[in-house]
Amino acid sequence: MSDLPTSTALLEIEGLVAGYREAIVINGLSLKLSEGAALALLGRNGTGKTTLIDTIMGLTRHVAGTIRFNGEDITRLPPEKRAAIGIGWVPQERNIFRSLTVEENLTAVQRGSGWSVARAYALFPRLEERRRNLGNQLSGGEQQMLAVARALMLDPKLLLLDEPLEGLAPIIVDELLATIARLNREDGLTTILVEQKARKILPFTDEAIILDRGAIVHAARSDALLADEAAMAAHLSVADKPARIKRTMRTQTTTEPRTSP
Repeated sequence: MSDLPTSTALLEIEGLVAGYREAIVINGLSLKLSEGAALALLGRNGTGKTTLIDTIMGLTRHVAGTIRFNGEDITRLPPEKRAAIGIGWVPQERNIFRSLTVEENLTAVQRGSGWSVARAYALFPRLEERRRNLGNQLSGGEQQMLAVARALMLDPKLLLLDEPLEGLAPIIVDELLATIARLNREDGLTTILVEQKARKILPFTDEAIILDRGAIVHAARSDALLADEAAMAAHLSVADKPARIKRTMRTQTTTEPRTSP
């Protein structure tokens, strides 16, 4: 069981086993996330981060364990009903409607009175400037802003963000992180942020967990993990020795003369 703070838990996962078809990816995972908290979900590639997000949304094969949201057992709830009760999702692929305008993307999914198009534009002024552009006419950064804004139009209590910084220019990364932090700090929106760049997101989150083989191998306050070089190296650093060997071999191949037999 994760040792993260457990008071006023919005999301509770216990003994979760899940995956795709016959493959088990999440293996006995348990955690509790407090209402209003921001969680960094970390780990090397292939450790189960996206699968955990997909499982919270009800998109994987459930094998065992329970998921409770706001006190309700949602383990068997279909994805559309999870969205309806307050779980917002920004997938890696963004999944915006490319043939609709920015404004149509927002109005097509609007639910409740918590978020309006005007409020979304206030959060992302660039979207208002591009409101008549189609989804496929936006830059990568603008598409990510639209994906986040569209998830907010569902008026979520929990926002799941899967690799939201991938492929974005540094200035857009900083802008997006500041916006996510503002949503968490000022609006009390609970967030789970999946990201490869641990040092980039830890200053913007309260808590952090690291996954390996579908289980939590480290849980800590974000600031504590950021200061824990041993834990960062053990669980997040990617060994580059093979890459160095390959570079050396390429250099030798291109610079050393061949000798005649």
